[in-house]
Order: sequence, then structure tokens, then C-alpha cells
Amino acid sequence: MSLPEKGAINWAPTNLRLHSLVESFSGKRMLVIGDMVADEYLIGRPKSISREAPVLILELNEERTVPGGATNVAVNARTLGADVFLAGVVGDDVPGRRLRRAISDLGIRQEGLVTDSSRPTSTKTRIVAGSSQIVQQQIVRIDRVDTSEVGEPSKRQIIDYIRQMLPTIDAVIMSDYANGVISPDIIKLCIPMARELHKIVVVDSHGSLSRFQGVTALTPNQPEAELSLGMTISTEADLREAGNRLLEGSLAQGVLITRGAEGMSLFEAGKAPLHLPIHRLDHASEIVDTNGAGDTVAATFTLALASGASMAEAAYIANAAAALVVRRLGCASNTPEELMSVIA
Repeated sequence: MSLPEKGAINWAPTNLRLHSLVESFSGKRMLVIGDMVADEYLIGRPKSISREAPVLILELNEERTVPGGATNVAVNARTLGADVFLAGVVGDDVPGRRLRRAISDLGIRQEGLVTDSSRPTSTKTRIVAGSSQIVQQQIVRIDRVDTSEVGEPSKRQIIDYIRQMLPTIDAVIMSDYANGVISPDIIKLCIPMARELHKIVVVDSHGSLSRFQGVTALTPNQPEAELSLGMTISTEADLREAGNRLLEGSLAQGVLITRGAEGMSLFEAGKAPLHLPIHRLDHASEIVDTNGAGDTVAATFTLALASGASMAEAAYIANAAAALVVRRLGCASNTPEELMSVIA
């Protein structure tokens, strides 16, 4: 569903203002609470067809683990210059140790990242065929995820860390992949305490959005918004209804719905919706991979708000950030210089 021209507000802040906001990202303190995911990539060169079954045989060339889920949100914020603190769990296993090593190399703080030997690290393994001379294509993905609620004593350790850190940070992102970390107990502690301390709280959730009452903003994609509301968005009227219902149902100050190829739409209480088409890039390459783009939007949007941006300005910057990362394979992130160059 594409919005007609009359449905979009013709608005853009000045480049000078946007650059000043991006420069202000440096040193902002962000707490990321949520489901940590190890994204594994097994990349092989096609060798032949198996005689056992009609499938490719790949010769393994590369194996790597990169931060996914809430850790990808953290990587995006860190790459943009923020000081980032994690709260969540990983397992006592190889993927967990590899994930810890990857985020440690980026200088992301892990004191609130609990090792829970009773559950595996959430892991998504992608089998990719190709090489440096061949276009790489994903063949299959294998998920190893425990979606049960994190139990004691891990949950208590996370809650104690959140209580300790909230007074010291500028913003919180709750990154909910429905893997068991964002429990009612953590929501009950985090949101009221953050509001009392006047902290920015942004929620990016794959589950029900009505659980998060009184946050600064929600950043669902369109399918997540549809699932949470039990409706299909196929017209401009549907989109407006969805945005208003999410605002009213969550008592949030704003709702930013990301809509893939149709850009994103911002809804604020008492204001007309702001519809942003995909940010255009000069000499842009083709879209390669949308995986992790929502994490980029959540991290960039939150950092912009923490730097004093209006919600419209924050959405504009996040839209530009998303346009960059979808042109790279796998979860990607932007530097401040890259972001400022496309804004210009």
C-alpha cells in the first residue's frame, strides 16, 4: 500500500541541525535491555550436487559470529559513538563466548550480561553459498532459541543491574525478540523507574505492544503493528487508525512504524502523521539485506532523541540510517561520518 502524495507531509530539517544532532551522539549513555542473539554465518563455495540428495555440497570457506538481536541494537548505538551497557542473558556455550568476544572487541559493557547455564544462547545460523567472486546467497537458516521466560537467579541479577544503571544513563532501549528476557517483572521495574527519572525509553518489540505503558516511543515494523492490533494495514485510513490505536493503547508519546519499501510513518499525540518515503541515496547500490534494519532504526532514533531531537527529526535521521544498512549483507551499522554524508 503506497500512500498518495497528499498523505505525506512535505517536511525536512536543515542539514546543519541534523549534523549537529549526529555529532551529539558521542558519549551518550544507552542501556540496551533484551534478547541477545548470536548470528552465525557459515559461508561456503558451491562444489557439486550431493549423490545422497538433490542438494548443494558447499566447501566451507568462512565461519563467523556477529552480534544479533539486542546486541545488534547495541552495536549500532556504539558505532554511532554512544557508551552502551547491556542487560540480558547468554548461555554457557560456544555461541555465547563468541558473542561476548565480538561485543567486547567493540567496547560494549557487559556487566549486566548474565551467563545462564540453564539455557542456550539464542543462535541463528545462516548457511550462505558464494565466495568473493560469486554473489553470496542464503540457502537456509537454523534457529536454536529458548523462548521460555528467564528464571532465577538470572532474572534477579538483570533487575538489580537495571535498578543500578537507570540513574546513570541517558536512554533505554527495550529490544524484545520474544526470547524470554523482557518479562512482566522487568517491564514493571524499568518503565516506571525510567519515567520517574525522566529517561527516554524506546521499545522495539516483536510481541504485544500494549505491555509497554507510558514509554517515550514504540518502533514496530508494519507486520508487528498489525499483529499487535489484530488488523491488516492496506490503506492510508488503516495506517492512521493503527498509529492512533497504538498511541492510545500504550500511552506512548510517539509511534514510529517502519514500512519497508514504503518508508516509515511517525505518529505523535496531538500532531498530524509524518510519512517519510525511503531516504534517497546518490549513486545508491541495490538493497542487499534488510536483516537488522529495525535495530538500526531503534538505535538511531533513540540516540537522536537523547541528543535533543524532536521526534520528527529523530525519524528523519533514522530513515537515512536504514537506507544505508540495507545495502550491506547481514546486520550492519553506520558511523557518524557515513550518516552525515547521506544526510547532506
